[in-house]
Amino acid sequence: MFDIGFIEIIIISLVALIVVGPERLPGVARTLGHLLGRARGYVNGIKTDIHNEMRMDELKSLHTSVNETAQSIEDSVRQEVDQIKTMTDVEGKVPSPVLAETSAEANTPVQPTEPSSQKSVPNSGEQKHKAIEEENK
Repeated sequence: MFDIGFIEIIIISLVALIVVGPERLPGVARTLGHLLGRARGYVNGIKTDIHNEMRMDELKSLHTSVNETAQSIEDSVRQEVDQIKTMTDVEGKVPSPVLAETSAEANTPVQPTEPSSQKSVPNSGEQKHKAIEEENK
């Protein structure tokens, strides 16, 4: 803070000793130390408050930008959904052949197929023996 060297401190101490006197010098030094500590605490408090305000401003700007981005994404999604709704609501028809095929495939039931070329594999030795006999016949 101040650029005070050792010689300047000695000169200030001698002047204080002469002006205040040796009896009251310890009390004055204690009071000055207490006031200096309070001043440092006050300055640190101000620094902390300024730092916190700067961080709050940064967070507010970040919050604003995130909200704007979210709002633009929401608007674009709503536009797309509205566009799809208007396309499907036109005369109650599906607008494109791709969607029509997809729609028709979704409405047809799926038929399960049975594997004809696969043979069941017996688990026990007795079942294996019976399967071999049947194949030999």
